[in-house]
Amino acid sequence: MKRVVITGMGTVNPLGCTIDTFWENVKKGTLGISKIDMFDTTEVEVSVAGIIRDFHPEDYFEKKKLRHMERFTQFAVASAVQAMDDCGSDFKDLDPYRLGTIIGCGIGGLPMTEKQHALYLEKGPNWISPFFVPVMISNMAAGEVAMRTGFKGDNFCTTTACASATHAIGEAFRKVKDGYLDVCICGGSEATIDEFTLGGFKTMKALTKEPDPTKASIPFDKNRSGFVLGEGCGILVLEEYGHAKARGAKIYAEIAGYGATCDAYHMTAPSPECEASARGMVAAYQEAGLQPENITYINAHGTATGLNDKYETTAIKIALGEEQAHKVKINSTKSMTGHMLGGTGAVEAIVSALSIRDGFIHQTIGYTTPDPECDLDYCVDGPVEMPVKAALSNSLGFGGHNATLCFKACEAERSKSE
Repeated sequence: MKRVVITGMGTVNPLGCTIDTFWENVKKGTLGISKIDMFDTTEVEVSVAGIIRDFHPEDYFEKKKLRHMERFTQFAVASAVQAMDDCGSDFKDLDPYRLGTIIGCGIGGLPMTEKQHALYLEKGPNWISPFFVPVMISNMAAGEVAMRTGFKGDNFCTTTACASATHAIGEAFRKVKDGYLDVCICGGSEATIDEFTLGGFKTMKALTKEPDPTKASIPFDKNRSGFVLGEGCGILVLEEYGHAKARGAKIYAEIAGYGATCDAYHMTAPSPECEASARGMVAAYQEAGLQPENITYINAHGTATGLNDKYETTAIKIALGEEQAHKVKINSTKSMTGHMLGGTGAVEAIVSALSIRDGFIHQTIGYTTPDPECDLDYCVDGPVEMPVKAALSNSLGFGGHNATLCFKACEAERSKSE
């Protein structure tokens, strides 16, 4: 089995459109949630979101290309360009069929679908754009990234709702670990902040109606009332350790374990037994050769919905044991970004890797009121600076999909966080 390391990263999300800007804002506890101003929110009754304000697609694409590329795909290609620049190699020394691209997306081009459906209702089927299908489909993010990089190996899209990106990274990890690929670009992307999507989540009572951005996304708080919809993308370059070492690559962290399970319980609600999500965490740290006491930090799914935060807390206790669960540091990046759906797991994987590199665990912001059913250390009083030797990152998706990644400090890089 091969070792798998992270050698490049890129992101476009509400806290920044480069890794450095994003991480600086994370460390400061910046709120990336703001008032929705692209359309009237009176009827939908949801007025805040994690909106990306400073993305400039013309920095990455010609205008002609942009006309035929949905926003989620633009995010993915831009983040991949950043990640490839960051990793310091174009991998032309390798067989292109051993270079893969796996990018998750939960919803895809729903805004494009809405626009084309309106056109269909108004003028009929012959007025539908010939670009509708290829622009809308969720796998086009992976396809466009491969076209940009020339990677010809495994190329597919994982679609498991909020777990999409974490599954994509996990599957990429397995492809490299098992020797099928030498390098894999992976992550997730989503961009669906529109009235149609908000309406769908609102009617199922998943979103908060809190109008104050500072009080809207409050994971693990007793007064939490639903998640805040966000948009964004995270892309990582996973590379076989021997190749990375030989070329003198910068290494952020090692991905050493991956757990994937299913509740097999309900369309949207997590199982109250919490066994499956706990088993995913256990599988991830055991594959990494670790024990519960080795886990320093967990980047929780932490959506600020009533059931998720309560049951994720229980699952952590089952996975690590009651004593260790109370010792581990936990946070929710969604307190700052909102919930980026199919992109969220990748952005949180980036946070996990940077936390290991810098020995820094960010605060869960916005928290004011303790919940007796969420009684672990969620880093609510401020960020924590300490060596982070191993971290878990959880993602839990509608349909009962659970995915956990285990990151650890790479042997040669560990001194940076100690």
